[in-house]
Amino acid sequence: MNSRDDTESRIDGLLRGAIDPHVHSGPSIAARALDHVELLRQASAAGFAAVVTKDHDYSSVMTTALIRQNFPELKTKIYASIVLNNVIGGFNAYAVEHTAAMGGKIVWLPTLAAENHLRWQATQAKWTHPASTDKIRPSAGIPVLDANRKVRDEVKEVLDIVAKNDMVLASGHLHVSETWIVFEEAQRRGVKRLVFTHPEDIVDASLNDVKGIAAMGAFVEHSLCMFLEGSKFKIADGQELRRQIEAAGVDQTILCSDLGQVGTMSPLEGFRQGIRLCMELGYDDQQIRKMVSLNTARALGIEGDLPKLQ
Repeated sequence: MNSRDDTESRIDGLLRGAIDPHVHSGPSIAARALDHVELLRQASAAGFAAVVTKDHDYSSVMTTALIRQNFPELKTKIYASIVLNNVIGGFNAYAVEHTAAMGGKIVWLPTLAAENHLRWQATQAKWTHPASTDKIRPSAGIPVLDANRKVRDEVKEVLDIVAKNDMVLASGHLHVSETWIVFEEAQRRGVKRLVFTHPEDIVDASLNDVKGIAAMGAFVEHSLCMFLEGSKFKIADGQELRRQIEAAGVDQTILCSDLGQVGTMSPLEGFRQGIRLCMELGYDDQQIRKMVSLNTARALGIEGDLPKLQ
């Protein structure tokens, strides 16, 4: 076996048992390259242990339930999430409770409707977010803090639901300064599972923020699409990914594809290239497996459901 074959074989092995916790498959009001079923077909063929589907506008618990019931031959487990944007009513406690009752795993703080996102979007003169659409009215900012920089009551109510149901709270597109405050309040209210979303883009995080938030016990999730050659979302190189990983530490780092959009690589291809990049950066197979599967299983609390990851 030559070195290229050996590398591809290593990648194949690391894909088996991998988890992608942040995938933008459809159906969606935004253009998507594949739907949830096709995502699961591709992931199952590669041996993924699990995926989490994310849409900026709806809770994915209903599609997840339908897929589990009607496609039992697809062995990759599919989990759901909800994003607290305008379409579901922002900090809508009923919607979060419904997602929890249906087995949803992740509650994302506002993304396209985060006040920080709208400020950031206004600076992107030649680019719009791929989930933006003129089919519905523009996003309206959803605040998380009051005038005194305290967590708003409706946010606290959602944090209590997340804690009660042992769900993951992900920071979405909040500014990092808001994430610090909300995460600290979440921990005071009993939330055990925290994920800091793509510090490399939109949220204005420094490496010191990454280090500090990881030290709180949060996992730091990096979007591979932002580091890979050939991705239309590439904003940084492999050395920046290394700096980000080292800031949090391998044990607190999660890698996701953040893919599914049209006009770029598939989530599966993003994972293949992401694993290859980690190899080139000098991470060994044990370290990579932590970042592409084991840490994510811990974050989601699904280690017991996924024996192949043990």
